[in-house]
Amino acid sequence: MPGRATAQGMPVYDNTNFISLVKQLLESGKQTAQLIKSVKFLKDAKESIEKVSNVVQQLRAVQEIASNNQRLIQIMQDDMQDILNSPYIKPEEVSRVVESFEAIVQNSLDTVDFIDEVLSSDYLKMSDAERAAILKAKEIESKEMVSAVNTKTRRYRDIISFRKMQDKVNNRETNY
Repeated sequence: MPGRATAQGMPVYDNTNFISLVKQLLESGKQTAQLIKSVKFLKDAKESIEKVSNVVQQLRAVQEIASNNQRLIQIMQDDMQDILNSPYIKPEEVSRVVESFEAIVQNSLDTVDFIDEVLSSDYLKMSDAERAAILKAKEIESKEMVSAVNTKTRRYRDIISFRKMQDKVNNRETNY
């Protein structure tokens, strides 16, 4: 062998480093399994929260619709009776007044029946979000009905007020 050549020896393996590496790999595997369980738990929790949120939205929409229907009934009981009993509403107008309010009340009753159907059955296998969207649309529709009834009531009250004023002007006493 030449003078400068060195001999290579057998590689030496440190078993403690290898055992330490295996332990670290096992620990990482356990942590990964735990993370996977945590992600699944968080995903399930998110789904549960979304379901509860949709149910709460549905409940609020149903409460608002019920409140609007209660307002409609109150208006019909109080204001409608006053309008119909007014001496300034002509007999031939009574049926038109009743018909205009009756259409709104019928729509309100149809809405309540529809809501009952949506909530009590699977209604074409809807998701909670779809059901909440339908209820929200019906809530808006019920608000529009209350607004329409208020507008009609105000219009009839204005007519009565105008006719009352007209009657006072036409039947006033003159002191010439």
